[in-house]
Amino acid sequence: MGDNSPRTDTSTDIEGDAKFEDGHHTITGGSNTSDHEAGNKNGDSKALRRLAQNREAARKSRLRKKAYVQQLESSRIKLNQLELELQRARQQQGLYLGPSSYSGDHNAHSGGGAAAFDMEYGRWVEEQHRQMSELRAALQAQVADTDLRVLVDRGMIHYDDIFRLKAVAAKVDVFHLFSGVWKTPVERCFMWIGGFRPSELLKTLTPQIEPLTKQQLLNICNLQQSSLQAEEALSQGLEALQLSLSDTLSGGSLGSSSNVSNYMDQMAGAMTKLGTYEAFVHRADNLRQQTLQQMHRILTTRQAARGLLAMGDYFARLRALSSLWLARPRELD
Repeated sequence: MGDNSPRTDTSTDIEGDAKFEDGHHTITGGSNTSDHEAGNKNGDSKALRRLAQNREAARKSRLRKKAYVQQLESSRIKLNQLELELQRARQQQGLYLGPSSYSGDHNAHSGGGAAAFDMEYGRWVEEQHRQMSELRAALQAQVADTDLRVLVDRGMIHYDDIFRLKAVAAKVDVFHLFSGVWKTPVERCFMWIGGFRPSELLKTLTPQIEPLTKQQLLNICNLQQSSLQAEEALSQGLEALQLSLSDTLSGGSLGSSSNVSNYMDQMAGAMTKLGTYEAFVHRADNLRQQTLQQMHRILTTRQAARGLLAMGDYFARLRALSSLWLARPRELD
């Protein structure tokens, strides 16, 4: 019994130590779990903060990009407006023809004025092709009305240029314009006093710009009617001028030139009446220009763009038809 007591105490101590160690391990294990959970929470918090920061940075980046795009768009619109203003200034100062166009002594025999006009008209047609391509692309891309308005204004200024060119050419050789030799053969079939008939052009363009409101249709009908009346008045005046000129030339004895004084009076009177042809071309072009401007005011920006495109295509088809006609195979006898 004396020998067993110490062993019993030792066993008890060992068991107590083991329990203490087990309790220590339990406490330590619980502490590690808490630290791990706290670490996970801290990691999640940092990830959320980084995610929020990334979102805020992306939002600011999108705002900066949007502002940059808007700035570029605004700069482009301002640049187009400056180009239009520069073109208007050149038009007012007469710089479109260049320094040598229509300068010097041009007469009917040299044909210098006619040749200069034909060259400038060829350039005008090339520029019209380019503008029509831009206008067609803009309509297909459904660009904003602000951008489309710039192209429409540019197209209207381009037509103002041809009227100004013709006014300068009429002072040099009005009969070159009147005859229409600067146009293609098929175009000459539809010419009226050196250009197109406004009423006929309105009839051609109206179906291409539909749908139209009732007020727009009424305004276009009134414009077409007023254009037709002005055309009839000019045609009657031109016919009266031609009759008067014929009477002047046929006065007196045509088979005798003995009365030199009478002959010279007839020629002087005929020259005065010939000068009136320039006024008729000017009035006809003024009617054409006013018709286009009033049509522009009646239509919306998008309708005006379709109208300009349809008008350009119409004249281009007339030129293409002339080319096909001239290139047709001919049968030789």
